[in-house]
Amino acid sequence: TVQSFFTAGQMCEHDASGKNSVVEICHELAEFAILACKKDPFDPMEKALIQLREGDFGRTEHIHTHWELITEYPLSPDLLAMSNVWRSPDGNDYRIATKGAPEAIADLCHFDEEKRQALSVDINTLAARGLRVLGVAKASFTSQKLPDGQHDFTFTFLGLVGFADPVRPQVADAVRECTSAGIRVIMITGDYPLTARNIGQQIGLDHTDQCITGTELDLMSDGELRERIRTATIFARAVPEQKLRIVNALKANGEVVAMTGDGVNDAPALKSADIGIAMGGRGTDVARESSSLVLLDDNFTSIVSAVRLGRRIFDNLKKAMAYIFSIHVPIAGMSLIPVLFTMPLVLLPVHIVFLELIIDPACSIVFESEKEERNVMKRPPRHKDEGLFTKKNLALSLLQGFVVLAVVLLIYTNAMSRGFSEAEVRTLTFTTIVIANLCLILTNRSWSETLLTTLRTPNRAMLWVFAGTISCLILVLFIPFLRDLFRFGSVPFEDFFVCVIAGGLSVVWFECYKKWSTGKAEPG
Repeated sequence: TVQSFFTAGQMCEHDASGKNSVVEICHELAEFAILACKKDPFDPMEKALIQLREGDFGRTEHIHTHWELITEYPLSPDLLAMSNVWRSPDGNDYRIATKGAPEAIADLCHFDEEKRQALSVDINTLAARGLRVLGVAKASFTSQKLPDGQHDFTFTFLGLVGFADPVRPQVADAVRECTSAGIRVIMITGDYPLTARNIGQQIGLDHTDQCITGTELDLMSDGELRERIRTATIFARAVPEQKLRIVNALKANGEVVAMTGDGVNDAPALKSADIGIAMGGRGTDVARESSSLVLLDDNFTSIVSAVRLGRRIFDNLKKAMAYIFSIHVPIAGMSLIPVLFTMPLVLLPVHIVFLELIIDPACSIVFESEKEERNVMKRPPRHKDEGLFTKKNLALSLLQGFVVLAVVLLIYTNAMSRGFSEAEVRTLTFTTIVIANLCLILTNRSWSETLLTTLRTPNRAMLWVFAGTISCLILVLFIPFLRDLFRFGSVPFEDFFVCVIAGGLSVVWFECYKKWSTGKAEPG
């Protein structure tokens, strides 16, 4: 919103009509600031001025709806100011309305050093309040042929316009969350440096005392920029083209770069970044097409939420994959070992189908529904070349499976040594595999928290899977028709209890490992 008009004291030059009241000067300042806007404003500051025109100010004599826009002098990297040329209804007079960076307007008005110093004081007065500042000037022209550049006009400085663009309350918390997650936030803005530093302090950026301007950036070599950018978090008075250089410098330092942008000129930097994020609300079509992601609500906190969701999805995929590797080791082992050593077969096709009816929903529903780890946003990002499964994770998953296989083999061989029939051995072995399967689901819900902790975290999908599995297991063990179908035998209840205990003990070692590894990581 338009927060204030600042007439810049004695530097406001009065025309021959003798306007000298602050109100009249501010009205003229607002008039030419509005005339300097684009026809279809894209910049939020221009939109704020258009809203001013559509309000009470628009019903005054200062808005000239009958003037005709002849041409525009666009913003350029060499001159951060733009001008609109308007022609009067009689076609004899031209009014040039200019707005832009205050230092660019001062250059167009040919300020001497004394006036520049005074203007700097006024700019700092507004910028210290966190306002975004534009300078406004006007010029008159009577010739039919317009000059090629804005410097060819004789401008009169009108004053400064301050815009309040309040930081959303959630942004500071989001920045803190990024910092704890190992994500460094860098602000690149076209605003005045003092304004940028004020906003940086509001949102909690580090090293806000280090502010690099676009002019300083142009004077740096690529090596100097790569070194400065390791700690710099604020770039002010930066033009869109300089974003590409900043992105490339970060990538050259080995960083994974996510960049937000909304304009056509942001497209090269959005394309170059590892993750380009376009503003869906106010972004241009070119910016959206150049990006990897489109932010629908133009809210920085949504990016942080996306990071949290992405880490949760990645974690859950790893857990599901670990479970798949581990559970298929005992299944494959108990299918092959009896064949290799001419021992009684325990797993028939119907048993494999039963187990897969547990495994499939566990992978696709249970782990997908798992909530994020408590430390998901308190750990550094993974390396960009890190795959879904590391050698360590694969080794731990296979070790889980081999421990379960060893426990199942122990139950299997013990039952045979006690003289149980083949059907009874199959019953005890299968029961142990099913219980161990459920325990593997429980222990793999988290690789950082113990089973007792994760049990306090609800997972409705897991409850349905467990309830269905235990119910079906009871049915096939105690209903004669189903028991015969599965080639099971009747065994004492205490042996079932031993199978349950053995299945639970098969994952105890991994729970101890999680406790040990978590305690080892905490001091660091």
